[in-house]
Amino acid sequence: MSEVRMLPVPDGLVGERVDSAVARLFGVSRSTAADLAASGRVQLDNVAVGKSDRVRAGAMLEVELPGAEAEEGLVVVAREVPGLRVVYDDSEIVVVDKPAGCAAHPSLGWDGPDVVSGLAAAGYRISTSGAAERQGIVQRLDVGTSGLMVVAKSERAYTLLKAAFRDRTVSKTYHAVVQGLPDPMVGTIESPIGRHPGHDWKFAVRQEGRHSVTHYEVLEAMRHASLVEVHLETGRTHQIRVHFSALRHPCVGDPLYGADPTLAKRIGLDRQWLHAVELGFTHPGSGEWVTFTSPYPADLEHALEALREG
Repeated sequence: MSEVRMLPVPDGLVGERVDSAVARLFGVSRSTAADLAASGRVQLDNVAVGKSDRVRAGAMLEVELPGAEAEEGLVVVAREVPGLRVVYDDSEIVVVDKPAGCAAHPSLGWDGPDVVSGLAAAGYRISTSGAAERQGIVQRLDVGTSGLMVVAKSERAYTLLKAAFRDRTVSKTYHAVVQGLPDPMVGTIESPIGRHPGHDWKFAVRQEGRHSVTHYEVLEAMRHASLVEVHLETGRTHQIRVHFSALRHPCVGDPLYGADPTLAKRIGLDRQWLHAVELGFTHPGSGEWVTFTSPYPADLEHALEALREG
């Protein structure tokens, strides 16, 4: 059974190839997007299109994906993930620095790299709790977001870390570059988040949404954008991207949530400027508080320097 998902073409993707637009909007790999187009399962304003066709402003992009029940058959295939770095490892946990373009775990419609498969390829044995394809995963980062993730290797670690994330006792710090200058420069965004009405795989501030709290502080103001430090009190899907978009300060390089594509192009950025720089939690084995940090990856550092130069 298939599932049809539709999204309007955002300004930032106008003129892009169909395979590229589908990959960025629906979270599948570009090769999967090309296969979908080749099989007639991608339409632009109700007309089937090929992978190399171009998307138009204001058009509705429609994609037919296999049904969600097919996900039950997913298996983990050990596959090396370029750029996946192990920051810490012991008998209970492994902390990784996830590169952009890498998912947390295998999922329907995604045949790109993922953390679970990458760890399997590197010889790590992780917790068998949870669905087979999500073994050991107690948190997720968006495919386009880089930075720190902790993965459970033991059953005890899985149980304790899942509870810690649920009870909000984990310290999660992100750095983001957002367009403009937020006012005030130190603040809290407390707005409920739910699925965007009529737009699959996109979220928005919604009155009936789930309680969501984001704390932020501007670290550096530049001519066109600001570097902000973000602390998440809750952990909703796309929370930082949605909250700053609602303030009309979207993350630079994030056309899905209203970012200016010309700015991203000028600084050479092809994903949202968002990085999980620090992760702190009570170690499930020792009971001690541990903290891990991650430097900016090269693409974000380059974009930041370009913004500083004006």
